[in-house]
Amino acid sequence: MIDVLVVDDDFRVAEINAAYVARIPGFRVTARAHTAAQALATLERMHIDLVLLDHYLPDETGLTLVRRMRQLGHSADVIMVTAARDVATVQAAMRYGALQYLVKPFSFGGLRAKLDAYAALRRTLDGVGGGRGEAGQEQVDRIFSALRTAEASPTAGLPKGHSAPTADLIRRVLNEADHPLSAHEVAERAGISRSTAQRYLKYLERAGRISLTLKYGDTGRPEHRYAWARAS
Repeated sequence: MIDVLVVDDDFRVAEINAAYVARIPGFRVTARAHTAAQALATLERMHIDLVLLDHYLPDETGLTLVRRMRQLGHSADVIMVTAARDVATVQAAMRYGALQYLVKPFSFGGLRAKLDAYAALRRTLDGVGGGRGEAGQEQVDRIFSALRTAEASPTAGLPKGHSAPTADLIRRVLNEADHPLSAHEVAERAGISRSTAQRYLKYLERAGRISLTLKYGDTGRPEHRYAWARAS
């Protein structure tokens, strides 16, 4: 499990972000903090793999906190989750070593893509020695491309029993459609059974990858219609 510290000055937002993280397999929120001081105290007493960090904190900025973390020897990885969207802040986050930068407001799917990419990076590192020993150029290239490759894949992190090619086929069908589709239409266009289409659509909707709307007909029973969720 990847242990996550959620840092946000807004208690409600911190709870929402923590609830999002709890929905993603392989991650667990072990603590929340609402100030930089609380975050540092948590890092001192607990094992934390990843910090989801807001920039606007009441006692100091998130970027200042990242710099202090490194000065104090805390090696937890950082993903910035913030409304700060000025280029100077984004550049500083890169220089201070933030692995990802997610701009508020965002969807569950947006956060999931970042965390799936982070999990892929950790798997890649484990595959080349778990952070120990030396790496050749090929292994270095794999490490540096892991985040980009995983985030570019909309079907990363599929549960057991689901195949990436089938999920990607459904993504293409929905992306190419000019209107939301029913499960029957998805199955027809993808060349798969309706039950398979429904199973994948249900998972992708729960994961925030597709949006679900209801279309009411003459029978009064609504029909589920699906569209691929654009990043927000």
